[in-house]
Amino acid sequence: MSLAEETKRIVAQFEYSDEDLNKGVQEFIRQMREGLEKDGTSLSQIPTYVTAVPNGTEKGTYLAVDLGGTNFRVCSVQLNGDSTFNLTYSKVAIPKDIMTAKTARELFAFLAKQIELFLQDHHEDHYERHIRRRNTLSSPEGYKDEHVFRLGFTFSFPVHQLGINSGTLIRWTKGFDIPDAVGKDVCALLQEEIDKLHLPVKVAALVNDTVGTLMARSYASPGKSKAVLGAIFGTGTNGAYVEKLSNIKKEVPGDFDKSTGLMIINTEWGSFDNQLNVLPNTPWDAQLDKESVNPGFQIFEKRVSGMFLGEILRLVIVDLLNKTDVPLFMDENSSHNDWKSTTTIAPLSGLYKQWGLDSAIMSAAAADTTPELALLRQDLETHLHVYTPSLEDAQLFKEISAAIGRRAARLSAVAIGAILLQTGSLADESSDEPVDIGVDGSLVEHYPYFRDMIYEGLRAIEGIGPKGAERVRIGIAKDGSGVGAALIALVAAGMENGEGSITL
Repeated sequence: MSLAEETKRIVAQFEYSDEDLNKGVQEFIRQMREGLEKDGTSLSQIPTYVTAVPNGTEKGTYLAVDLGGTNFRVCSVQLNGDSTFNLTYSKVAIPKDIMTAKTARELFAFLAKQIELFLQDHHEDHYERHIRRRNTLSSPEGYKDEHVFRLGFTFSFPVHQLGINSGTLIRWTKGFDIPDAVGKDVCALLQEEIDKLHLPVKVAALVNDTVGTLMARSYASPGKSKAVLGAIFGTGTNGAYVEKLSNIKKEVPGDFDKSTGLMIINTEWGSFDNQLNVLPNTPWDAQLDKESVNPGFQIFEKRVSGMFLGEILRLVIVDLLNKTDVPLFMDENSSHNDWKSTTTIAPLSGLYKQWGLDSAIMSAAAADTTPELALLRQDLETHLHVYTPSLEDAQLFKEISAAIGRRAARLSAVAIGAILLQTGSLADESSDEPVDIGVDGSLVEHYPYFRDMIYEGLRAIEGIGPKGAERVRIGIAKDGSGVGAALIALVAAGMENGEGSITL
């Protein structure tokens, strides 16, 4: 079979039609509502206890810390009250022995020490002035409230959230293993160590990165509109959106401000349709899932996020290489190659290793519009050790890669479109006010035309259509774990003081 015919056959298997798209949206809405009614569903629909979003007029200086993996980041965010901010931060690697410490105290004492060093470096006057007046936050002779830095804590490990500033660790991931911390309130653990150092800091909020993205976009977005959704489309994918409290039927334990009638919900949409009711499932999707560390879970994420797209493409290419009647990366002699050479795949090529094809090369393939695909062919040599690929080889690689990327973008539109319909954000057809969505991640930032393909998908969704899609404004919201976490600390401080909350 010719490469052109084989390309056409495979591309067709990754086609995600308008009909598929609309079936996906309806199932997504069904699973969203199911998750609002009970626990244990595919879409977890986790209440975040954040019941207000900013509008860009907020002022003040807040701290944010981010424990997301092997690094720990401390940020100071000055909100200027005009949708702008100033950000200062430091980053330090977590020592290996701290990641596997015997006690939780060792880790959280290390984190608190980094906060102290940051305050000494960047807020020296404030630090010195108040350190002399205080023993612990609980001291009745301590600071007045306004002298205490409120801190947003982005903690990217599974937690059972019990309040806006409270959550117990379910399990460690990403190389951490401190059994002593499991089941304990991570905010309380950090606060205890902060108090031992007499720091003027209160852990005000426990933050998920998608919620931070939503908050950051809402603060920075121009005009009257506030963001309704924050989403990550990068190594992984997830979204958080603003839901009516009246739609949350399951129990939400703990205290929170009910005056807004709203709460931000963390969907955990990477697990949408683990049952495969409507999601596409090619042989390569099935193989990827079977060979993954968590077969049967994160099914949506395995078709959308950057971590998996390259592996799907690799599995397709390997499948073709095993077919003797398909001349991929195979020249009989130099006359069959437009560069008058022959193609060779080095034994160490990433094509032969699980996760060996980084999805970044898919971005390069989409960006290469040169007649001979010279840039892509160079990348195939540099990154995959496929030497002197022919133009036909590169065309197959580009077209199959594009089909996988386009399907991912249209599946992303399913999630976005379902949330737009669930929230009724586009219900007022007479309005031309934009509906803001904050996004972050390598796919939306670096994959060419990814956002354009999302818009193409939105236009095909019943209930949105071309007119509704025109009102949707998808904007990059950088640094949700910094600016967003600081904004959630601000909202938490407002609730704590009994101040009126900002509402949509």
